[in-house]
Amino acid sequence: MSFTEQCNTIFNQAIRDYHLTDDVDTQINNPYDNNTIEHNLYMKCWIDTVQWHLEDIIRDPHIDPLDALALKRRIDRSNQDRTDLVEQIDSHFRSEYGNVTPMADARLNTESPAWAVDRLSILALKIYHMKEQTERTEASQEHRATCTAKLDVLLEQRKDLSLAIDQLIEDIAAGKKYMKVYRQMKMYNDPATNPVLYKNK
Repeated sequence: MSFTEQCNTIFNQAIRDYHLTDDVDTQINNPYDNNTIEHNLYMKCWIDTVQWHLEDIIRDPHIDPLDALALKRRIDRSNQDRTDLVEQIDSHFRSEYGNVTPMADARLNTESPAWAVDRLSILALKIYHMKEQTERTEASQEHRATCTAKLDVLLEQRKDLSLAIDQLIEDIAAGKKYMKVYRQMKMYNDPATNPVLYKNK
């Protein structure tokens, strides 16, 4: 099984597990051991899945403004957790391939492996929810046909992105490419760098 096959299997598992209750307040029950890449992949997709539904809820045109504010702050925290998980997954790759000596002509990729994995997790969610749309019996035939065409594109995207990630990892392992991990250094959550926060201490 390739790395992305493992990713896609775990992502689908996390999405299915979430939808057993389909409740943003459901407590995660991660089936994988702590400090494993599988644990982090499951956690990453669970965070993405909950946030997907938070983003749906906050777009309710009738939502109470105070509830919307609380949701926005929850989404901000979720984004920070998501970023932290991506960095942990990149640390796994750094540890795995830290002893590889890059070739003299090795090139740097536009993104680290984990940020590509982040996109793969979001694609899993898009595929799940687009498939739901194709199966809505109360929706029009035109709607279902449009969503079926979109689902085909998403499935092709997942195939291509999975291949690209596996090739990137192979190139890093062979020294053909090298990776750097830049911490995201988000400023809006940091009371030392967000002027609204540090001016109101």
